[in-house]
Formats: sequence, structure tokens, C-alpha cells
Amino acid sequence: MQMIRTIVSFTFILSLIVTSPINASAHIPIHSPDSRDGTPTLAPLLKQITPAVVNIAVQGHVAMQSNPLFSDPFFRQFFNVPNRPIERKFKAAGSGVIVDAQRGYVLTNNHVIKNADKVSVALKDGRTFKAKVIGADSEADIAVVQIPAKNLTALPMGNSSNLQVGDFVVAVGNPFGLGQTVTSGIVSALGRTGLGIEGYEDFIQTDASINPGNSGGALVDLHGKLVGINTAIVAPSGGNVGIGFAIPINMAHTIMEQLIKTGKVKRGFLGVSIQDMSPDVAKAMGTTATYGAVISQVQEGSAADKAGLKAGDIIVSVNGKRVKKASQLRNTVGLIAPGESVSLGIIRDGKRKTITAVLGTRQEDQMSAKNVDPRLAGALFATVKKGLPLFRHAEGVVVKAIKRGSPAWRAGLRKDDVITAVNRQRVKTPEDLARIAKKNKQVLVMNIQRGNANLLLMLR
Repeated sequence: MQMIRTIVSFTFILSLIVTSPINASAHIPIHSPDSRDGTPTLAPLLKQITPAVVNIAVQGHVAMQSNPLFSDPFFRQFFNVPNRPIERKFKAAGSGVIVDAQRGYVLTNNHVIKNADKVSVALKDGRTFKAKVIGADSEADIAVVQIPAKNLTALPMGNSSNLQVGDFVVAVGNPFGLGQTVTSGIVSALGRTGLGIEGYEDFIQTDASINPGNSGGALVDLHGKLVGINTAIVAPSGGNVGIGFAIPINMAHTIMEQLIKTGKVKRGFLGVSIQDMSPDVAKAMGTTATYGAVISQVQEGSAADKAGLKAGDIIVSVNGKRVKKASQLRNTVGLIAPGESVSLGIIRDGKRKTITAVLGTRQEDQMSAKNVDPRLAGALFATVKKGLPLFRHAEGVVVKAIKRGSPAWRAGLRKDDVITAVNRQRVKTPEDLARIAKKNKQVLVMNIQRGNANLLLMLR
């Protein structure tokens, strides 16, 4: 199974008629003294960059979907269904880029190595190494693995902020598991967001052919520098139609440094609910502003609250860089570490002013279920705090994430469930939940708020 994110599936017949001898995707105008007859060629460039692009093979286990009744703890108890996880083995292939030859670091996508028990990296020279996962960030779909190899070639990083629509690029990866393959094209668009592929989106769109298996591969400019990590396609049945997306290397590099340093990513938190500026919003607010992120709510006690931001403020810049829409503000703040100061340009009551805010961390006390109780393994819990949307419906401990097929899943818990009480005792934090679970080894009776419904779950 090859790995690539496919975000749109449709069926159609494509007829291609060549009307001009110049095709941006096939004939990049490079003249090289190394060419045999002066014909434009990419060969000298590719000799430099292809040794830095690797093939990644993964093996692992994933939970299989089953009839929802088998996830109901009461159904299992009544029919004496055993609490055994239903899993299947899988194999997948993807790509990666060597970014540090000395330490053997390889940059790839999170979805390439997700759920992997074993990761192998194959180099262009034929060597294969078992890789260690250093860290992964699912929200931006970036991961770093390390191989114990010498004599590696790393790809130098470019500056994706300097890219322009129309710049020529080449994509290198392992499509369909065929082995290293190179395609060419141009940058078709920049700053693509709202695709629903990842939590943090700021994609480079390219018509360089990207197919399943290209995930984690390199998008390179004509100076031989890495400008993006290929990650997704718009495709009929998984094939290329000239619309591919890459994560800008500036974003990937920032995340990579945190993963190497700590194994995880800590994002700055401003504490505002925001929306895009639009003509209708501008008219309703009585402003002439045509861009920016409009603050609809400020979370109490957050960095924004402490800095004096108010609902109705329009954030138009961060550290001097223009903010065109809400997703851009979220991406920018999310790449700045907690504790850093940011200068925010805002419009308030038609007047421009600058406010300085010290970014905090997300106002959620999170705890992995492994620190709570083995019966709840596979879940991530957090406090529902005042100012967060869920607080309007229930106060307690929210299930932030849950692994399908895990003990917590089989017990009946689901993402966004709010645990309000355990064994008739109120819980407000994951610590409360852990304390009560520790004292009650036999049975846990949990009061759950799921949407507008209330239910009881019993764990033994």
C-alpha cells in the first residue's frame, strides 16, 4: 500500500492535446555544458539532489473497523464478547528527504510513518537501514526519523517565502513503490488553506506530478534547494491530475527543529476565536478593512486577554507581516514558541494600533490515559475550562483523542465525550479522574455527556 493523502475523489475522462512545443511540466529551460548537444536538461541538477531523497517502507498494525455494536460495552457483556482488539497488519511505502547528513535525520510526513512498528529507509545507492522515529506532528503532518548511516548526502534548505507562482520546481519521491522518480512542473499557487488535510495548512500547489508514494518526498527549486515536502494530491482514484500540495519548507523546518529537540511540538497560544474578514463582516462592523482576522471571542485569562485584545478587533499583522485571513494568523502563531512576544497590528473602531502579547500554551491540562488507568489506555484527556466551547455544555474531563480498538475505545468512550463524574464523584481535571480510578480497582461507573445526551459507562 502506497501512502499519499488524496483529498478529492472523482471520475472523469481526460483528453490531452499538445498544442505547443513548450510545456512547463516537461521542458524546463536549462542549458547545461554537460548536455550532449546543448539540449535543455535537468540531469546535472538531479545528480546533486537525488542521493538525498530516500524511499521509506513501514510495517505496522491498525485497528479494523467492526460493527458498532461490538464497541458497546453492554452488548459485549450481555453476549459475552471478549475484549480483544481487532487489528490487521499493514505495509506501506513513502518517501523522505535527508536534511542532516552528519546525524542521519530524514524529514517525511507523519502519515507515512503513522502506526508503524518498523520503519526502513532505502538510499539511492542501495543501502537500507532500520530507522528510529524521533518525533511526529500530526497537526502539520511532519515527522523526523533517524538512520545510523555514514557518507550521506543532505539536501540544502531553501526559503519557501521567496517562492512565486510560476517558479519551476521538480518533485522527487517513490510513487506507487516503483523506486525513485523525478517529475517537473511549476508552482501553481501559494498559501492554499481550508483543504481539511491537516490542522495547520499553508500549502504550495504544484503541477509537478505527485502520486501515491510521493508523500514525504522533496519539492526542489532550480537551485537544488528543498522548498517543500510533498504531502497530498487532488486525484481521480489516487492518480495524478496536476494538482499536488507540498508543505513549505520554512514551516517544516521550524517543526522539525522542535521534534529533534524535544520529540514533540509546542505551539504558541493566543486564546482567540477568529474568522475571515469578508465584505459582509466589514459592512456589519462598519469598517473599510478588506483583509485580516476578526476576533469574535477572547478566552478569559489567555495571552490575548492579558494583552488587552477585544472581540471586534481585526488583526492585520503579526510581527510586521500582513495577515490576510484567519488561517494565516493561526499558522503564524502556531509556529511561534510559548513565552515569545509578538507584535500584533490591529484595527479597533476604525483606528490602527499595535499591541504586544506574550504567547501562552493551550489552556488545557492534558494527560495520557496511561497515567490515569490501564482500563482507559488509548485515550488523551483534558480539562474542559471556562471559555472553551465545550464548557457551555458540560464541565469535566474531555476525551481529546482516542485510538480505535484501544481499551478506552472498547469501553465505549469516544472523542469529545465529557466525563462529568466517576462513581458519583465530580471530576474537573484528569488528575481527579486518575485519583478516583486509583482508589476503585474493581468497577468504574462514569457519567458521560455526549452531545446533548447523558449516558453511563461501566468499566471493570
